Amino acid sequence: MRRLWRLVVLAAVLGFALTAPCFGESLWREGTDLFADRRPSRVGDIVTVRVNETTDTKDEGKSSTSKTDNSGMNAGTGILDFIKAFSIGGSSNSAGNSKTERKHNVSTQISCVVTEVLPGGNLVILGQRDVVTQEEKLKVSFSGVIRPEDVEPGNVISSSRVANAEIRVEGKGAVSRVQRPGIFTQIIQALF
Repeated sequence: MRRLWRLVVLAAVLGFALTAPCFGESLWREGTDLFADRRPSRVGDIVTVRVNETTDTKDEGKSSTSKTDNSGMNAGTGILDFIKAFSIGGSSNSAGNSKTERKHNVSTQISCVVTEVLPGGNLVILGQRDVVTQEEKLKVSFSGVIRPEDVEPGNVISSSRVANAEIRVEGKGAVSRVQRPGIFTQIIQALF
């Protein structure tokens, strides 16, 4: 019995000595909350920007110019008597009115990636979305600076809360071709 006991103890010691160490790791990350969304704080984090921008600009201009010029010369005398007296005069008037009205409305959601963390903790974001409909391709790009505390649950932020926001909407296709002025119109606009 003693011998059997020694074999069991020896087998247990060898079993523990020869097995590889096992370490259990948790799926839980330190510093995260079980019930709250994690706010963006690092490069590579994603934020959804709710873009709802409307601009309405009006510009009016009026100009009026008037110019009158009169010149004359007396008749020549002596050896210059062949020069006859003459006078010349002219006047020009011009007036112009211009009026420009523009209305733009951009309403979309775009996912942006944090590209830089500024020293104060603010985040630089950049995002782009391409939308293709029939013959028209729209490219929407968005960039700006956000404060992490302005981000709503679900990592969503309104475009009105973004500093230095730059929104670009560029279109290529049938609609943009029709809106572009013709070559003769472009030449006349360049000359005048």
